[in-house]
Amino acid sequence: MGLIAREIESQGIPTLSLSSALSITRSVNPPRAVFLDFPLGHTAGKALDEGLQDAIFEAALTAFETMETPGSVQTLPFHWANDDAWKDSVMRPQVAGSAGDSGEHRDDRSERSAEPQYQLDSDRAAAESSPIN
Repeated sequence: MGLIAREIESQGIPTLSLSSALSITRSVNPPRAVFLDFPLGHTAGKALDEGLQDAIFEAALTAFETMETPGSVQTLPFHWANDDAWKDSVMRPQVAGSAGDSGEHRDDRSERSAEPQYQLDSDRAAAESSPIN
């Protein structure tokens, strides 16, 4: 997204990237970015946690108003969990059973689907009634 953001900015339109991959964000050097130490794919917050999602977007917009240095990355003050234990299993296959088991791995990620998925029924209704659809 940082590469796209830089091109949009070159046209005079300010941008802000939300990221949960700090090293990648820093390497593409977007004009402005906010970082959340959340699992990939959850940059806007936890599903169905509208309060957290609103707080994230409010903090991002506030950061957007104050970030003046090109390439700035600001870490937002939100936490995925009370500790960092979630990082031990996110997007990593886990060995089935105990340590000397058959070595089989399981993947705990959600199945991919070609069908659009929505957080709320009202989101689906809005998308389906959109003239762009």
